[in-house]
Amino acid sequence: MKRKDFLRSLPVVGSAVTMIVTGGEGRSSTPTGPGETSPAGSPLVMSTWNFNLPVNQTAVATLESGGSLLDAVEKSISLVEADPAITSVGRGGYPDRDGHVTLDASIMDEKGDAGSVVFLEHIVHAISVARKVLEKTPHVILAGEGALQFAVEQGFPEENLLTEKAEKAYRQWLKTSGYIPRPEKNNHDTVGLLVMDKNGDIAGGCSTSGLAWKMHGRVGDSPIIGAGLYVDNEIGAAASTGLGEAVLKVAGSFLVVESMRKGASPQEACAIAIERIIRKQPQYKEGSDFLVGFIALNKKGEIGACSYRKGLQYSLMRQGTNTVVDAGYLVK
Repeated sequence: MKRKDFLRSLPVVGSAVTMIVTGGEGRSSTPTGPGETSPAGSPLVMSTWNFNLPVNQTAVATLESGGSLLDAVEKSISLVEADPAITSVGRGGYPDRDGHVTLDASIMDEKGDAGSVVFLEHIVHAISVARKVLEKTPHVILAGEGALQFAVEQGFPEENLLTEKAEKAYRQWLKTSGYIPRPEKNNHDTVGLLVMDKNGDIAGGCSTSGLAWKMHGRVGDSPIIGAGLYVDNEIGAAASTGLGEAVLKVAGSFLVVESMRKGASPQEACAIAIERIIRKQPQYKEGSDFLVGFIALNKKGEIGACSYRKGLQYSLMRQGTNTVVDAGYLVK
C-alpha cells in the first residue's frame, strides 16, 4: 500500500481542544492545529501532557529574555523535575521494584549535538546533567554511578528523591504485586519538550523517572537519542511518551522525523510511527491500558500528535496562548 493510501485508511480521531489557558492579556483562542503553520518570527513550544506548571510559558519567556534554545529546554523541564507532586519525573518519581528512584533524561540542540543520562540516582535535575554531558564531555550518554560521579563533579547536590507519597505507594504496591513489575495506566508519563525559536531553529528534551516499579537497572526510551527524542534542524523534531519498550524497538522519534523528511506532515508522521509499533508488536493491541504517543513539529511550524488509544494530551504555546489539546489516536 502506498503511503498516501495508508494514511487515508488510518482511523485517526480526536485533536479537540480541551482547555484554554489565557495568554498575556487575558485573551484565549483556539490554537493553530495540526497541519497549520506557525507565524514567522513567533516561538513555538510543544510539550507532552498537562503538568499544571508554566512549562511552555517558561520556555518562551527564556527565549524572549535572550536565553538560548538549550536554556529554554532546561529551565522548562526543570520545573517538572522539581515538583514532588509529579510521580513520573524527577523528585517524587515512583521508584523501581527495589525502592530506588532512578532518572533518565536527554537533550538535543539545533546543531544535532546531544547529551543524555541513564539510571541516574540522587540528582533532581537530570535534564541539567544531560546538558552538561552535551557541553562538557566528548560523549553522548553517561550511565549509573558514572553519571552520578560526573554530576557531583559538576556541582550538583545529592538528595533523597523518594518522597513520602511515593514511598507509601511503593509499600502498597509491594503488598499486592507479587514483586512483578507491570505497566500500569498513568504511571509512565514522560515530559517531552520541543522548542522552536523566532529564527525557526529547534531543540528538545525529555526527562522521566521511568516506568513505576520497573526492574532495577531498566532504562526506557526517553534518554535514547532517536527513540524518546530526535531533532534534525533541517526537518523538524519529535518526542515520545508512554511505554518506552515499544518505542525503543522502532527508534520511534527518529522514525517520525524521517517520515517528515520523506514528505509526511507531523500529524501523518506520528501516525506512521504508531502504526509501525502496532504492526511490529501486535501484542500491545490486547492491552487496554497500553499507551504510547508522539508529538512532532516541522520547520514550517506545523505540529502533530498521535497516540494508539485515546488519552494523550499535549500542551502548545504560541503567540502568548498556552493550550492543552487532546491528541489524535488510532483506535477507540
